[in-house]
Amino acid sequence: MKNARILYVEDDLTLSFVTRDNLERAGYSIDSCDDGIAAYEKIANGNYDLYILDVMLPKIDGYTLARKIREKNEAVPILFLSAKSTLEDKIYGLQIGADDYITKPFSIEELILKIEIFLKRSNIDSSRIKKESDYKIGNYTFLHSALQLTNENSTYSLTHREAELLSYFCIHSGTILKRDDILNKVWGNDHFFSSRSLDVFISRLRKLLKADPTVKIENIHNIGYRLVVSN
Repeated sequence: MKNARILYVEDDLTLSFVTRDNLERAGYSIDSCDDGIAAYEKIANGNYDLYILDVMLPKIDGYTLARKIREKNEAVPILFLSAKSTLEDKIYGLQIGADDYITKPFSIEELILKIEIFLKRSNIDSSRIKKESDYKIGNYTFLHSALQLTNENSTYSLTHREAELLSYFCIHSGTILKRDDILNKVWGNDHFFSSRSLDVFISRLRKLLKADPTVKIENIHNIGYRLVVSN
């Protein structure tokens, strides 16, 4: 998707210049800034096809910016580019709604490939997954189009990826799903999306569903997962 509008937020001006130059050469329209407040204003006032965020930014950090983006748009792709490389950092970035977390130093070629993958994915009506208005999961109602999971006490907001994953589980409730099949069906043929990242999304769904003990996402050792609802 060339000519896509991308907001790139990076406080390292040299890295920002080099990365922006390469992305513009690849055909993207890049809007950039080097601090969190400027980025916050652009997010509030502009519409972008994809966001690339550093985590450690002056004034407002990248995690806070990602939450702001998700308040406005649950589906737009967010990529983190960060020197913070611990597993905890990556997991947290994915949990708050990022589509990927890339550690520095990074390859421009890999970044461009990931941008293409996520732009294509965000513009495809996901025919890989049957779209239903809602599903019943034990005591929960899952409203796919509204990105909401509700029970009699609470309403939980889902990210676009969480909703796609839960929809896939609902469609195949009771069936053992292989990890590779989940990745291919929900995220597409993306070799950069790691199996470990899938575990982060599974963990998030389990926490949201834990109020009903009849609902479980079972780990099938060395194979994958299965959604089980016992009545």
